[in-house]
Amino acid sequence: MDLIPAPRQVSRHDGAFVKLGAGTGLVVGDGAERAAHWLRGTVGAATGFSFPPAGTPAAGAVRLCVDPAVTEGLGAEGYRLDVVPAPAEEHGVHVVGGGPAGVFWGVQTLRQLLGPDAYREAPLPGKTWRLPAVRIQDAPRFGWRGLMLDVARHFMPKADVLRYLDLLAAHKLNVFHFHLTDDQGWRIEIERHPRLTGVGSWRPRTKWGHRASDRWNDTPHGGFYTQDDIREIVAYATARHITVVPEIDIPGHSQAAIAAYPELGNTDVVDTAALGVWDTWGVNPNILAPAEHVLRFYEGVFEEVLDLFPSRFVHIGGDEAPKEQWKRSAAAQARIAELGLSGEDELQSWFVRHFDTWLSDRGRRLIGWDEILEGGLAPGAAVSSWRGYAGGIAAARAGHDVVMCPEQQVYLDHRQHGGPDEPVPIGYVRTLEDVYRFEPVPAELTEAESRHVLGTQANVWTEVMENRSRVDYQVFPRLAAFAEVAWSTLPAPAERDFASFTARMTAHYRRLDALGVDYRPPGGPLPQQRRPGVIGRPIEGLPPNV
Repeated sequence: MDLIPAPRQVSRHDGAFVKLGAGTGLVVGDGAERAAHWLRGTVGAATGFSFPPAGTPAAGAVRLCVDPAVTEGLGAEGYRLDVVPAPAEEHGVHVVGGGPAGVFWGVQTLRQLLGPDAYREAPLPGKTWRLPAVRIQDAPRFGWRGLMLDVARHFMPKADVLRYLDLLAAHKLNVFHFHLTDDQGWRIEIERHPRLTGVGSWRPRTKWGHRASDRWNDTPHGGFYTQDDIREIVAYATARHITVVPEIDIPGHSQAAIAAYPELGNTDVVDTAALGVWDTWGVNPNILAPAEHVLRFYEGVFEEVLDLFPSRFVHIGGDEAPKEQWKRSAAAQARIAELGLSGEDELQSWFVRHFDTWLSDRGRRLIGWDEILEGGLAPGAAVSSWRGYAGGIAAARAGHDVVMCPEQQVYLDHRQHGGPDEPVPIGYVRTLEDVYRFEPVPAELTEAESRHVLGTQANVWTEVMENRSRVDYQVFPRLAAFAEVAWSTLPAPAERDFASFTARMTAHYRRLDALGVDYRPPGGPLPQQRRPGVIGRPIEGLPPNV
């Protein structure tokens, strides 16, 4: 069967198939309500069936329920899907989850079994809908299966964010890491600090291509999500059993905030009042001042963020924070002396520890990029290991939880092919097969240390992705391979059956077509997907295993 991600166990029932029709009823047990609502709205739209409530027993019905006894050993996200043909007394479709999320993931598999036309928005005339007679028992390998989307460099309208949540759900991914602030734009409304969006959400122009390019788009670029937009996004994700993890970057990647409120910067060494929202790419030297008023400002920001996002984890960035301004700042040096710190790295650690304690006091957990290890890390903090495996290995050995997202393996802004037609080629070549052979748990970790690996995520930085189509091209089809790595129990990388995965992708491309995904075709970019003459930053050779 052409299922992606591949399930743990598939066996056939006697009989060929079960047919669904306009009269197919739906039996909904406690805990299955979200999955039932989604099925009626999504599969119902594609088939034209209303799936009316059915009594019990209801021959031929689709039954959804939570029953940990039936799914013993599969966990809350595990499920069993039975398609039982007549004349068996229990004929019909049974989806049983270890918890509500398990039912939902089982319904995603049901949709795949119906075929690519089940991904359309309206039914095709005369279409016959049937399911193969199978039993599938399945559960994820990792509890954190994520995608990080950068909406700061290029803003993605709310409707497109909701669409990406649907795409995550279709691939059984359950974490949406929402990168909301950066030097090039502040994308979330903070009511007590209105200039963050009034000033910080717009830049006057945008670099076209890599930062070495001499080309510009002179149309002002920006946008932000109101707090009601955020509530809608979170509710939409929750209905799909996806956790939205917000990221508010500190102390670096903060020029948009400093442009809005110049007092946040290092005013004794920089004329921060002259700074605007940054219009190019790279590592920005303008970082937050290590001052009490800055801590109070961001506490206010995080108070509003916590009200909007129920996620246990809150991401604070912490990456790429150059210390040159702190070295030159008399105020920063006085703070180092006052706190008895050894230098600027420990000053950043103090900054991070402050918010780790602040978040912990409110029942949340801090997570940040692996630079937060430098200078010492607060005991409860978790790490997103992006510069390679090394940060994740060090964090796990020190007892910190880790999300593995090494740049060299799962940065989907990196190019997919070495050919000259790749649009704005960035980084190493990371093919569909390369992503399929990615292994999130480093072999260097002991069994006990590896338990600190919460899971994995792919990261999508949008400096050279100006719209939804460009994001689609970079993300797909590689996200399908990543989803299988995150969900399925696969052999060692070299032993994985990529030929089987490629064969299953034949049907999956048709699903993506039905969903309107502007993916990279296996034969290379289509004419409209190319960006001739726009400079990128390709890196030749194999990426280092660091």
